Amino acid sequence: MKVTALAGGVGGAKLLVGLARTLGPDELTAVVNTGDDARVYGVHVAPDLDIVTYWLAGMADTERGWGIEGDGFTVVDALGRLGADDWFRLGDADLATCLYRSQRLAEGATLAQATDEIRRSLGVEAEILPMSNHEVRTRVVTADGRDLEFQEYFVKERAAPEVSEVRLSGLEKASPAPGVLEAIEEADRVVICPSNPYLSIAPIAALPGVREALRAHPRVIAVSPIVAGRAVKGPAGSLLANLAGESSASAVARLYADFLDLFALDTRDSGEIERVRQTGVEALSLDTLMVDHDASERLTRALLAA
Repeated sequence: MKVTALAGGVGGAKLLVGLARTLGPDELTAVVNTGDDARVYGVHVAPDLDIVTYWLAGMADTERGWGIEGDGFTVVDALGRLGADDWFRLGDADLATCLYRSQRLAEGATLAQATDEIRRSLGVEAEILPMSNHEVRTRVVTADGRDLEFQEYFVKERAAPEVSEVRLSGLEKASPAPGVLEAIEEADRVVICPSNPYLSIAPIAALPGVREALRAHPRVIAVSPIVAGRAVKGPAGSLLANLAGESSASAVARLYADFLDLFALDTRDSGEIERVRQTGVEALSLDTLMVDHDASERLTRALLAA
């Protein structure tokens, strides 16, 4: 079975681990959000690409969810002592990944080429595609009128401000990276990971042709990032409350309803099944909390069998 997964963040990375453990080495393609990429300390930082890669490589700091296990912060601490603004905590080995990416981009490589070189070097068998080689950047408009770069909102301000709008800068000039549309069209299953619907999935789906490819696909499955009315991790719950009117699994299903065939929600949200079905999407109740790799694999097997 060939599976293409749309992903970003820790929830996406966890489900990708389960998919990688379930599928053969040539059967999984991850299409990853790059809307939260940024230029930090003079290097191209791609948080979602790196989170996904590190988790699939078995080297992620699973406690924090981001970064590399056992990584130090010698460089960023030294920058802080020199007076640099050091609120973005980039580990030393993580910085090496970003330095390599930046060097390859400066040499003329595309983001997709650099991503493929990094995942191969780290021993990841699944294919990892950035959503686009073009610069698309997520910006967050706060209720008090500020227009923030994503990392300012998410890291510097800890996703605390109330949000009135999420914008995508550069989308009008962007196209999907080579292979993205083909990966969706040729997959037996397309899986929308339990990633933030506004910050991780929406930027991918907004690229030309992607939403149409999802609508045309015969089997698109999504996993809710909301459990018992709250986000498992990150600001998905507050964004849904601000932008969709409520933090609920059914609110996520409504965002995906035009292209979704099956929506998996957690057993703690089983009362939401009828509301999901009212969107025209079939609903399935599962234990979606991925507390370890075995749980991720169990969830994956249940999804692919549905």
